[in-house]
Amino acid sequence: MARQLDEQIAGRFPIGQRLRVLDVGMGQGTQALRLARAGHKVTGLEQDRTMIAAARESLAGEPEGIRERMRIIEGDGRDTGVHFLPGSFDVVLCHGVLMYVEEPDPLLAGLARMLAPGGLLSLLVRNGDALAMRPGLSGEWSAALAAFDTTAYRNRLGMDVRADRLATLTATLAGIGAPLHSWYGVRVFTDTAADGAQAPADLDTLLTVEEKAGRTDPYRGVAALLHLCGVRG
Repeated sequence: MARQLDEQIAGRFPIGQRLRVLDVGMGQGTQALRLARAGHKVTGLEQDRTMIAAARESLAGEPEGIRERMRIIEGDGRDTGVHFLPGSFDVVLCHGVLMYVEEPDPLLAGLARMLAPGGLLSLLVRNGDALAMRPGLSGEWSAALAAFDTTAYRNRLGMDVRADRLATLTATLAGIGAPLHSWYGVRVFTDTAADGAQAPADLDTLLTVEEKAGRTDPYRGVAALLHLCGVRG
């Protein structure tokens, strides 16, 4: 996904431009730190204090120049209007968050308002059109059959969450003024790998295969996750 995001940034903004980035639901700050290291000014918004502590610990180990380019704010992604003015950011990330939000439309509308004209909105969501793939490939036939007619699922943490369908999100993005520009699949072939599995010796080849599949039909349509990129009009 990082390669996909970098491709979108490179195609939309001048090389070397220091972008204003907002990472909503930044978690441990993996993407936020990566973009700060690349020279961008990054704000991470997160409400889980354990995640915030982990992000702050990682940031503390970075050189001073990187620490100065990143700030961390404790808060809910649905309250971006409380913390920031409209149009304050060139790039807004919301990765792995929508599955925990029962009504995502207000959140998405708020994220779009944070974007400057021409700004990029990057969403990573569970693919509601492919929920039967994981149980089906694992031989869990009853679970696979049930997954065809729902967008609800239980994640690997044992939490009951929800997925999003591409057509629905495409319509939503158009309605909030950040229409879909590009989309990719993420975890096409590797979704059934066990959590914490040791990286294979040919990791670079695996990543190249996943990247190719993530931009190629029909493979991207059955990916576990979808990476959608909208552009503020």
